[in-house]
Amino acid sequence: MTSHTETCLCGSGLNYSDCCGPYHAGEKLPATAEQLMRSRFTAYALRNVDYLLASWDTSKRPASIDFSKETAAWQTLQIIDCKKGGAKDSKGIVEFKAYYSQDGESYFMHEISRFVKTNQRWLYLDGVIKAAGKVASTANAGRNALCACGSGKKFKHCCGR
Repeated sequence: MTSHTETCLCGSGLNYSDCCGPYHAGEKLPATAEQLMRSRFTAYALRNVDYLLASWDTSKRPASIDFSKETAAWQTLQIIDCKKGGAKDSKGIVEFKAYYSQDGESYFMHEISRFVKTNQRWLYLDGVIKAAGKVASTANAGRNALCACGSGKKFKHCCGR
């Protein structure tokens, strides 16, 4: 579990307690589709099934989420683009890349997700994966090189962990 003083996994640069933590604890609701996307990424990383299901539109929500065979370690999120999804909108689209490690290798998933606002609450509707695969190796550049995932962090502090 992420501690309150750790930087939030969603890539906002804020501490978890000032970012996704209040959403996960049910203390407040995301005001935008992007905030919901960030909080859902962090919930995936923390395997917070209750939050993921609660933030999913009921028309597309699965009955359950099983993390028992999940071996991916979600590491960082890069928001590429947002269309609508603001506080006054009823629909939104967030395009992102999510980076994770699995079996000692670094991977990414590039998705375009749709969100809807129902009763003043943003919900994840569905998404289309544009691309997925292995992150280009940074072995030649060394562990002090910037990570190829685009986080802006050194490889050794990001996907090289």
